[in-house]
Amino acid sequence: MTDLRLPLRPELAGLSPYGAPQLDVPVRLNVNENPWAPSDELVDDIARSVARAASGLNRYPDRDFLELRGELARYLADESGVSVPPEHVWAANGSNEVMTQILQAFAGTSRTVVSCAPTYSMYHEYARDTCSRWVTCDRHEDFSIDLDALRDLLETEHPAVVLLASPNNPTGTALSLDDIRSLADDTRFSGPVGPDGQPTASLLVIDEAYAEFRRAGTSSALELLEQNPHVVVSRTMSKAFGMAGLRLGYMVACQDVIDAIMLVRLPYHLSAITQAVALAALRHRESLMQQVADLRDSRDALAHWLESRGLQVAQSDANFIFFGRFDNRQDIFDKLLERGVLIRVVGPDGWLRVSVGTPEENQQFMTALEEVLS
Repeated sequence: MTDLRLPLRPELAGLSPYGAPQLDVPVRLNVNENPWAPSDELVDDIARSVARAASGLNRYPDRDFLELRGELARYLADESGVSVPPEHVWAANGSNEVMTQILQAFAGTSRTVVSCAPTYSMYHEYARDTCSRWVTCDRHEDFSIDLDALRDLLETEHPAVVLLASPNNPTGTALSLDDIRSLADDTRFSGPVGPDGQPTASLLVIDEAYAEFRRAGTSSALELLEQNPHVVVSRTMSKAFGMAGLRLGYMVACQDVIDAIMLVRLPYHLSAITQAVALAALRHRESLMQQVADLRDSRDALAHWLESRGLQVAQSDANFIFFGRFDNRQDIFDKLLERGVLIRVVGPDGWLRVSVGTPEENQQFMTALEEVLS
């Protein structure tokens, strides 16, 4: 059987799976997790909720999870001031699955997905996995969107999907509402030609995974949905809710988009346990949002400290900071790791990314970096 060959898709040959380092070190600030474990009160609520759900695990879960969608809609109204119908909210196993479902429904073979680099490293893998073409243009030097370059891509590529993160990962930079509004206008007729020979819209997906950490005055793209049915906003409970281990992402979109997603979603894709835990977390959102406010303050203080050491810091609306520039960033990373601090080598050469941790973790990072730089 040594000559047996599996029929692997040719474009997957020789590739390695995605994976940030998972190392057992004292200070792990590399994957943008919320550093605070769930409170005892939340853990108790989760335990009771899971016990109730467990009594019915012989039955399939609520396929359309209407209760969860309603609670997510209420949360978004509180967080962003934008009311959305529960039926326009959709959830899945992390925003990774949300994005994959979007591309399954709207991209695919002979269609293109565009974005602006640098950005989240998984986006091109979503495109690859759905047999979609992936094309990017560069951002400006300060990591803001180059609107002219992106408009050129719209004219030449006619993308089915435009995928932009705001705040962006790994840079932390957010899109202004004016820029998103302008792009919403630009994408109304920029998509592939439809079966009737007429142009379609490009679906404009704004990934707001870190939106709760945005600074005062930075608006959410949720404000534009009512007038722009081709705009989709994606969120997650992994960051602000401290629920990375839960795997619950969600999006808000018009009914036509939701109906299209329903065609490609796997049956019963969201388990009864996942739904129960998410609902429990949403019941504790007030205390969790206070944690978010504290992390914003810590981020701003850490950014100021990095700047005071003569480093460049990208303006961040997220729970992480992109900083540089270093002649040999790998050397800086390695020396921090020797001191028990794990951050991330990602994005353009010369830059590093650090997640905001607890006050103790932030201090250990600063102490270690001070030693390395000196």
